[in-house]
Formats: sequence, structure tokens, C-alpha cells
Amino acid sequence: MEKLDLKNIEKELEQLEGWEYVDGAIETSFEFADFKDAFSVMTRIAFECEAQNHHPEWTNVYNSLQIRLNTHDAEGVTEKDFKLAKIIESIIQSE
Repeated sequence: MEKLDLKNIEKELEQLEGWEYVDGAIETSFEFADFKDAFSVMTRIAFECEAQNHHPEWTNVYNSLQIRLNTHDAEGVTEKDFKLAKIIESIIQSE
């Protein structure tokens, strides 16, 4: 995967509400009703990540979830990150 330049990252981010580019990665956060709902979504996301062999940096505290995506092999953000971000969004929206 080829690392995207800032112009292409910004263009892709226009399609993702609530995501931003920070220190070499794209990131967002979500809040849920409670821990069970947050963990349920994390589990669904985890199965998709495993299928894609692309794993986020993420943090969960009670009902909040912070997600950070970049492609370590490319040392930056790639199309692979945006593909996963869009899938994460579809999982969140289906809740």
C-alpha cells in the first residue's frame, strides 16, 4: 500500500464525518449508551479488522471508543485505512 499525501487524505476525510488527520493517522471517537453497547460494537469491528488483517489502535473507557488508523508498513495513512474507516462507520450506523 502506498502512503497517501495530505491532499488525498483531506479529500478522503470529506466523506467521513467526525474523522480527522492527527499526527500521521486518521482518528475519531464515538459514545454509546453504556459499556455493553460500546463493547458490542468493538466486537463487530474486531471481526472485520481480522478479516482485513488491519488492526486499529483503539481505547475504550466505559461508553466511549477512540479509534486511530494508519498503515504501519507504509508509515502513514493509506487507502486501506479509509476502507476500514468506512466499514467502521457502516457498523456504527447499523446500531
